[in-house]
Amino acid sequence: MLVVPENEIQIIAVRAQGAGGQNVNKVSNAVHLRFDVRASSLPEEVKERLLSFGDQRITRTGVVVIKSQQHRSLEMNRAEAIARLNAMVAAAAHVPKKRKATRPTYGSKQRRIEGKKLRGRVKALRGKLTYSE
Repeated sequence: MLVVPENEIQIIAVRAQGAGGQNVNKVSNAVHLRFDVRASSLPEEVKERLLSFGDQRITRTGVVVIKSQQHRSLEMNRAEAIARLNAMVAAAAHVPKKRKATRPTYGSKQRRIEGKKLRGRVKALRGKLTYSE
């Protein structure tokens, strides 16, 4: 499992949003974690997979921004943000299995055609009636 080195992570303490009582306006407990994927020491294929994620936390310039404000202490928010980043990198490090092309079975083809014929018969009954004398 890949772990991101601490010296490649930039952590900024910011004020948390939401309710917090008298303490909320004077203490910076939330954390903004910034990690530049392109400038990191991760292997190239992991970088490519990480940048190809359709994740809103990754900017166009290739910087991962994670905000953590769940906990009341700065240290716990910091640890959670780092854990989320490591989970993201671990997901990118996982190589997806190649799909083997398979052909549909004879039975599945027959069931498909039978279903289509049945549907066609149902639709044919919806047509206008023609009276011939």
